[in-house]
Amino acid sequence: QVQLVESGGGLVQPGGSLRLSCAASGRFFTISVMGWYRQAPGKQRELVATMSSGGYRKYADSVKGRFTISRDIVLNTVYLEMNSMRPEDTAVYYCTAEGVVGVQASGDYWGQGTQVTVSL
Repeated sequence: QVQLVESGGGLVQPGGSLRLSCAASGRFFTISVMGWYRQAPGKQRELVATMSSGGYRKYADSVKGRFTISRDIVLNTVYLEMNSMRPEDTAVYYCTAEGVVGVQASGDYWGQGTQVTVSL
């Protein structure tokens, strides 16, 4: 079993910045990919950014150049630095851990989500 605990969400003005963090804990050996998805009201959940254990990063076109994903393999933590934020970035942001090799079970896991609101 893997637990993902997110932090760093909140209210920010347009053009502002926020940093999200997500720490994975539990009984596991490795996590292949960690990343972030988001879901705005009335919309489907969408990929924001992911990062593999080898350092490969993937970003949604809408956040390229504004958001940066990073990962601490030792701490099993993934970060999302969000700059030049826009109202359309408002959503619940979910942390994900994919390709987890656990002590007793393997698979993909999701965090509970953290609200990010971009507004005056």
